[in-house]
Amino acid sequence: MKKIISTPNAPAAIGPYSQAVEINNTLYISGQIPIDPKTGKMIEGDIKEQTRQVLKNIDAILQAAGYSLVHVVKSTCLLSDMSDFKAMNEVYGEFYFEHQPARAAFAVKGLPLGALIEIETIAAK
Repeated sequence: MKKIISTPNAPAAIGPYSQAVEINNTLYISGQIPIDPKTGKMIEGDIKEQTRQVLKNIDAILQAAGYSLVHVVKSTCLLSDMSDFKAMNEVYGEFYFEHQPARAAFAVKGLPLGALIEIETIAAK
């Protein structure tokens, strides 16, 4: 059965979607941008700071659903500028230093609220 996951420790959905949905021991996390859940505003900073905030938001959603970073099987990283890939990758490696998930990264024309990065995630138990 489908279960909607929501936590105040990650940004609230800003549209008609859920932070995450779990079904059949698989968690699908909506794309996260660098919004501070305490203020509801996007953080200022470079790609490293924004990536760190996005991954903190993802970790909070994983924890709320009873998962952890080791359960992540797939990430999709959307970057507003592919020249930020190397710096994003450094921070990404701080979170996924073992049990690295499969991943794709794309440059996109624009992201919500002018974010430099958005990451969607799939985790499985």
